[in-house]
Amino acid sequence: MASDNGRRELWAWLGLTVLGSCLVLLAAGRGWVRVLGGQAADAVAPTGGDLSPVLTPLGLAGLAGVVAVLATKGAGRRVVGALVALCGAGAAAGTWSALASATVTGWLREHNAMRAMAGLPWEPVPAWPVVAGLGAFLLLAGGVLAVVRGGRWTGMSGRYERAAATSGDGTGDRADDRADDRGGAVAASARRAHDDRELWDALDRGDDPTESPDRR
Repeated sequence: MASDNGRRELWAWLGLTVLGSCLVLLAAGRGWVRVLGGQAADAVAPTGGDLSPVLTPLGLAGLAGVVAVLATKGAGRRVVGALVALCGAGAAAGTWSALASATVTGWLREHNAMRAMAGLPWEPVPAWPVVAGLGAFLLLAGGVLAVVRGGRWTGMSGRYERAAATSGDGTGDRADDRADDRGGAVAASARRAHDDRELWDALDRGDDPTESPDRR
């Protein structure tokens, strides 16, 4: 029962953490700012990744952390869980700073200067920053959960160890069977040699080995 609960908890954690990483990656590629006014059609608007370059690397690092948690156990799993939590915290900080007025204004000025556009009015597109914030929260929560509860979960390493143990047990059983077979063959050979000596001894004495002992 405990192993079943741990397995269900692991799968729930896996789904939530992968979802968090994917949400951060998805939001990083979408536009977070809408340019207003008559120049909106010609202006270049930034994505979340443009305003916060850390979002995409942290989302990818979160996915790598998921694989690492499955492949480790004990203290190693807790360390990886702490790193996943840091990825979530970094993504949250990046989301918060991306929509700072100075960040957006500076980006618009830099990337629209060749179009003779300056001081462009803008407004945030709220949906994608919210998606990124939700993904960051799931990453942070997943990392903390791996630190606190990860020791109860099975993983790829545990499966490999069980398979190796099972294979080792089977090899030992087969070795024991072969040893028993060799021992039986040696005993049978010894019995045949003893019978052969008795036969020759009887012939040396002049006895007929085909007669029963009562008739001799």
